[in-house]
Amino acid sequence: MSQSTKKFNWEFIVLLWFAFFFNQADRQVFNIALPAVRDDLGLNDVQLGLIASAFILAIGVFVPIAGYVGDRFSKKTVILLSLLIWSSATFFTGFSGGFLILIILRSIVGGSEAFYAPAANALIGEKFKSNLGHAMAIHQTALYAGIIGSGIIGGYLTEHYGWRMVFYIFGGIGIVLFILMFLRLEDGVARSKEQKVTLLDGIKNLAANRTAVLLTSAFTCMVFVNVGYLTWTSTFLHEKFDLGLTEAGFSSMFYHHAFAFVGVMVAGKLSDRLAGKNAGGRLKIQAWALLLGAPFIFLMGLGTDLPVVYVGLSIFGLFRGMYDSNIYASLFSVVDEKIRASVASAMIMCSYIIGSLAPVVLAYFKVGFGLTNGLASLSLFYVLGSVLIFIALKFTFKKDRNVALEIMKNRDEFEK
Repeated sequence: MSQSTKKFNWEFIVLLWFAFFFNQADRQVFNIALPAVRDDLGLNDVQLGLIASAFILAIGVFVPIAGYVGDRFSKKTVILLSLLIWSSATFFTGFSGGFLILIILRSIVGGSEAFYAPAANALIGEKFKSNLGHAMAIHQTALYAGIIGSGIIGGYLTEHYGWRMVFYIFGGIGIVLFILMFLRLEDGVARSKEQKVTLLDGIKNLAANRTAVLLTSAFTCMVFVNVGYLTWTSTFLHEKFDLGLTEAGFSSMFYHHAFAFVGVMVAGKLSDRLAGKNAGGRLKIQAWALLLGAPFIFLMGLGTDLPVVYVGLSIFGLFRGMYDSNIYASLFSVVDEKIRASVASAMIMCSYIIGSLAPVVLAYFKVGFGLTNGLASLSLFYVLGSVLIFIALKFTFKKDRNVALEIMKNRDEFEK
């Protein structure tokens, strides 16, 4: 069902919204429970950083396979199996008794979650045409809601019922959601047997597309910042300002992601309008968002008063949301629609493999220079990401955009 001719398919986007909610909540809830897990199991900060890094690394390792599977097989099936596996692994994380089993289970969660985004975003790209930015923005808000929810609910449950209960509840709800989506979620367009998709298609097509390479490099900068922020900000507030786990979990996630919600919705609508007039409009929004967000990351890390830190978190979140609204829409503007899941997965692979270093790098930084300085230094990555997108706009975007449009036009004419 193409949204260029049909009304907005709310049931479809809401089902994916809840799946993405738990994709992010199950990812982030471990970071909220870090101090309790550390104290209960006798782990140190470097071990906790390694567990978080293993999780992100698993996403990076498995996502190329996810992209191939998303382009080759039923996207609905890929999404459902991903949801079931990560929810089950989250549930069993509550039974963990030490460092090794935590690394194994969190790696399973990360590896299975890797299959969700390429298939889901490509499926949204099939279902929505003229209002793709709006649909992507609505879906993206689940990321913020999931992280805020994990901060509030996860922090409360950890303080009152222990960290293990958090994983039982979050994992169990995900399994129930799997059943609902099995019954109600629409699938995408069936792939013809003649269409050949190989495991390396995403990597090869990404490497051959200069704009996609630059967008991936900028995305890597954002992911490195995001992974470091998500892993350590709750602990930062807990230790620097002596906040309880519930308040630290809430504050570290709420202000940032509430403003990101606003940013993604505003930029999603705005980008659809700009893209109708100028194809590079989506990239311009992303580049300016990263550049303007950088000073507030610095403020977040070095702020000495909580209100100042919260202002930094909030405005950092606003601009982060504006960037997020067009992560995939910008990439898809220069990529053939038949290989979008594969190319998106290649982008995620590169970004998450490098981003997986952030938790352990900040853990060592925490020991040697202090977590305050470590978080503030993340602002440099936002500046670099902005520069890379501006380079794409100036030198490569127009040509790569025209190439992608020509490929799709020729294929459509051939199929007719």
